Amino acid sequence: MSQRQPNLLIAASGIHGKGVFTTSLIREGEIIEICPVIVIPTEDVTTIHQTILHDYYFIWGEDDSCAALILGYGSIYNHAYEPNAEYYPDFQDNVLRVYALHDILPGEEITVNYNGDPSDPSKLWFEEE
Repeated sequence: MSQRQPNLLIAASGIHGKGVFTTSLIREGEIIEICPVIVIPTEDVTTIHQTILHDYYFIWGEDDSCAALILGYGSIYNHAYEPNAEYYPDFQDNVLRVYALHDILPGEEITVNYNGDPSDPSKLWFEEE
C-alpha cells in the first residue's frame, strides 16, 4: 500500500539539502503520505551502520529491535522542533503514515520531529547544521 498526495514534490530546502514541499493546501489531520516500509531484521541492524543507509533508517518494531527503510518520500522529510506534520508507524501493515498537524500552505516545506513526538525538544542523535 503506497499512497501520497499528488501535490508533493522534492525541492531544495533551507533547512537541509532537499525536503518535501506541497504545491497545494493540506488540511490539518489529512494524510500526507502512507510510506511502504522494508523491515531490516534484528540480526542485520548492525550492518546498516556501516553503510550510507545509516543516516536514513528508522528504528522499527514493537520492541525497537528492528530497523526499517521508509520508502516514498518518508526519509526525505526534514526535522523541525516545531513541525507541521507527524508520522505514525504501523508495525502490523509495515507502513509509516504521515499526517498534517495543522494546515500546510502551498509552497511550505513539510517537516517532522525526528524524535517521534512533535513536542519532544530532545537533542538529536546527530550534529545539526
